[in-house]
Amino acid sequence: MPLPEGVKCKRGGRALRSQSASERGDAVERPNLRQQVVCTVRVFILILTAAVPCMKMKTILAAYSGVLRGTGSSILSSLKDLPSTSWLSRSTIEKHLRVMSVFQWVLSFLALGAACTLLLVYIFCTDCWIIAAMYIAWLIFDWNTPKEGGRRSSWVRNWAVWTYFRDYFPIRLIKTHDLLPSRNYIFGYHPHGILCFGAFCNFGTEATDFSKKFPGIRPSLATLAGNFRMPVLRDYLMSGGICPVNRNSIDYLLSRSGSGNAVVIVVGGAAESLECAPGVNSVTLKNRKGFVKVALQQGADLVPVYSFGENEVYQQLFFKEGSWWRFAQRKLQKFLGFAPCIFHGCGLFSSESWGLMPYCKPITTVVGEPITVPKTEDPSQDVVDMYHAMYIMSLKNLFDKNKTRFGLKESDTLLIQ
Repeated sequence: MPLPEGVKCKRGGRALRSQSASERGDAVERPNLRQQVVCTVRVFILILTAAVPCMKMKTILAAYSGVLRGTGSSILSSLKDLPSTSWLSRSTIEKHLRVMSVFQWVLSFLALGAACTLLLVYIFCTDCWIIAAMYIAWLIFDWNTPKEGGRRSSWVRNWAVWTYFRDYFPIRLIKTHDLLPSRNYIFGYHPHGILCFGAFCNFGTEATDFSKKFPGIRPSLATLAGNFRMPVLRDYLMSGGICPVNRNSIDYLLSRSGSGNAVVIVVGGAAESLECAPGVNSVTLKNRKGFVKVALQQGADLVPVYSFGENEVYQQLFFKEGSWWRFAQRKLQKFLGFAPCIFHGCGLFSSESWGLMPYCKPITTVVGEPITVPKTEDPSQDVVDMYHAMYIMSLKNLFDKNKTRFGLKESDTLLIQ
């Protein structure tokens, strides 16, 4: 009995398809959409197993079982219910960025110059010696630039890394009086601390908005002249407006660069760094009168600056006066220009361990009232002593007026050594 025409066509179609598949010999059943979703979720779970804590894996496994049962929406709803992963949260990432911003500065300050010097010598001994030779030629040509105003870069001073540097402690800049752009200034910064974090952040960067708080004033932080003999480090420092703390450099900034210049001098220097410790409020100033004489000769106003908390960020190992170690520190200080302090902070990954990272203690830098200084080309010693005494009195008043606002007691006093 002949089959209906429609049935014949259907069977014939199946026969033709089977024959075509057998002729190819490689017929493979294509996975349907459900199998594709299951396969993708399995790979997704394998990736998350290495990254997500065990407590959250239960939620993902439950979602996966829901997919196997055919409810594909359960994986999406379960992922939405998961709390944000701690190591990917915004606050955690910002914390790590703050740590790394301070860490790179500490390493740069302590080791960048020496490391780049050794690298330059090594390159000079290789087939790439021409690169080292070209840089040395440039170094000789550019040798006097730090003493002639440097090479300030507004782009570098406004790097986002400095805002994370600021927030690590945190560091603040407090303005008490206006500064006239028509005058030049010498800021006396106190205390030195170990690495002068407050001085660098406030005057070597724009992280605390110095230019907005003191419009028309260009700060130049003065540091050891030896730093500007180091390759790469010298350019790094100059980009922040940092200059050598020598007479030629200061005279150039105050006499040949117009008005509105503020040279920031850490008056206590290396000797003061040997005395800094948490809870210590002392400055080395009694016999430091050279900056006052320069201010008189250039007609630059004196501005006292005190950083509350600068001494709190590191612990220092002290040696008794008269001991061999103390004697060695004093001699190295005179020979090298800086004090070889033995100090420690916290570890890079834990605040409970020891390391080079400073402790997260707030640093508040207060800029005091300027002392008007007349220009006197050859000031007598009596005139220098008079303005020096005025400066000490102004610094003490600045300390006493602000000490209770920034963590000190009313009974705390500033010791002038």
